[in-house]
Amino acid sequence: MSNQFLDKALEDKRSAGENIVVPYIMAGDGGLNILEERLSFLEECGAAAVELGIPFSDPTADGPTIQDAGQRSLKNGTTLQGVLEKLETFKERRSIPVILMTYINPIFTYGIERFAKDCANAGANGVIIPDLPLEEEGFITEYLEHYSISNIRLAAMTSPDERLTEIARRTEGFLYAVSVTGTTGARASHGDNVGTYLQNLKQMTDTPVLAGFGVSTPEQAHDLAASCDGVVIGSRIVDWFHNGRTEDIKQLIQKSI
Repeated sequence: MSNQFLDKALEDKRSAGENIVVPYIMAGDGGLNILEERLSFLEECGAAAVELGIPFSDPTADGPTIQDAGQRSLKNGTTLQGVLEKLETFKERRSIPVILMTYINPIFTYGIERFAKDCANAGANGVIIPDLPLEEEGFITEYLEHYSISNIRLAAMTSPDERLTEIARRTEGFLYAVSVTGTTGARASHGDNVGTYLQNLKQMTDTPVLAGFGVSTPEQAHDLAASCDGVVIGSRIVDWFHNGRTEDIKQLIQKSI
């Protein structure tokens, strides 16, 4: 069962004719004490939702910038439990959806049902689990559905159409279209065939399709969003937060909408 708060936030942007922009930040990079402030700031910038990374020692989808942020966060003592507990402290004051990006190992160690329940208690609206394939997700989806946590699936350019169709059918919240082959990180450009790929995904689902990986400029955001519903912007925002460039973050998000 998809999360209604997340669905409405995305649909409001789409109905207004705006690009959906979802920034990514690493929880605990700079300390958990600034998490509420950063989420509020991103909402003020016009973000539709925020993807909140949980630091993990062995990431598979993260490029160097986000890996470095994860290492800084781990050195700060950030844990999955700590992030959920912090989110719960200000969930009544937060009015922007939060999507947790984590890997299956921390969830499995935490406890599957406990994770879903604590996500709901913390006011988390969705999860992205990049290393969880469709064939093996059954042990967690029943709990996510029970607590109305959207399970956002990733679509890869290298997957055959029949698999993409099934991923698109199952996804909740939005379909995360990985627009490069490789890990996250700012790139000068995306391939010539990415527009066709995104348009193909749009034909497979009524759920918003957002392009992610390698989006670092408003020009890239608009080029990609011309073929889908919006973008996820990660590494550039993580880097700029780390270097105190909040005004640049605001301009990037606002010009990408």
